[in-house]
Amino acid sequence: MSPSSIDVIRIPTDGPGDVSGLLRLIELERIDPKSILAVLGKTEGNGGVNDFTREFAVIALSSALAPYLGVPATEVEHHIAFVMSGGTEGVLSPHITVFTRTPHSPSAVKRAESKRLSIGVAFTRDFRPEELGRQPQIEETAAAVRNAMTDAGITDTADVHFVQVKCPLLTSERVDAALARNASTVTKNAYSSMGYSRGASALGVALALGELPDKPHEDDVLRRWDLFSSVASSSAGIELMHNVVVVMGNSVASSSDLVIAHAVMRDAIDAAAVRAALHGVGLCAEETSDPAVAGRIVNIFAKAEASPDGFIRGLRHTMLNDTDVSSTRHARAAVGGIVSGLAGTTAVYVSGGAEHQGPAGGGPIAVIARA
Repeated sequence: MSPSSIDVIRIPTDGPGDVSGLLRLIELERIDPKSILAVLGKTEGNGGVNDFTREFAVIALSSALAPYLGVPATEVEHHIAFVMSGGTEGVLSPHITVFTRTPHSPSAVKRAESKRLSIGVAFTRDFRPEELGRQPQIEETAAAVRNAMTDAGITDTADVHFVQVKCPLLTSERVDAALARNASTVTKNAYSSMGYSRGASALGVALALGELPDKPHEDDVLRRWDLFSSVASSSAGIELMHNVVVVMGNSVASSSDLVIAHAVMRDAIDAAAVRAALHGVGLCAEETSDPAVAGRIVNIFAKAEASPDGFIRGLRHTMLNDTDVSSTRHARAAVGGIVSGLAGTTAVYVSGGAEHQGPAGGGPIAVIARA
């Protein structure tokens, strides 16, 4: 990657189709639409198979940005990586986070005192339904992570602090298409397929970053909970059949005034990990009630899940047994409350379903802040 500056702008939304805040910043020349590299969003859907708020948000963003990019709305996704995560339970507030990258001269980079925020984007090929949750998805994701690191100008895996992946899921139509070719899918259940896809994608991240003792196998997905990535965040959706990979880290190739740091929550109530991530960017959780301090936080990204063994620090939880509200919704609300309380803002990106993303029942958390 050539020397560049990364900016990150968090924009509240009134609904999944609300692009007014983004367009306002474009009109004010705060955002150059041609510099947008990725948009991550939290929409107020259920985060499940039938959460069409994610697709709605992507369509709205694509339609809004197409005239500025000079391409049809259907082609905007070839220029910008969109990752929409459904579910804003509890205190979580719907919003989008816009990542821009602007080329800079080499002399600008030399003025930076330390490594600064850089991001890179890559895509896998489209997967066949029978490949989801299996070896091809693991290995293709690993290759995309390496490509995204190159795009970000990050050479040391230790400088990678968060890897956001948007991955596909199975539908009955996709399962039937595989069966018509005499191929079997990892599961026939659409909701279960989300976990397999997220898990395989996360193991792909771990493979690319050298976080595992051995090369992961598809039989490890949703079985070997001791295998995980400390920086992976996977979100499954119905709106695509490939993986979108966004690598976030610090690089000497960036002259941004932003930095990123991460920690790993060992369970859904691990407030110490949230404090550690804040400390990594020079912030103290006890001071975020001060608007000036909280204002340095650009966004916080975290994974959340109900511990698969049914316990949190020795006490039973009921999230996995609730047939009215899915466990991912419970987990997002719980972790979202803790993160928001310590960060001093409810506009944080908390994604449910953390299979192989951090230890079982926990998950990675990353903070982007102004240095």
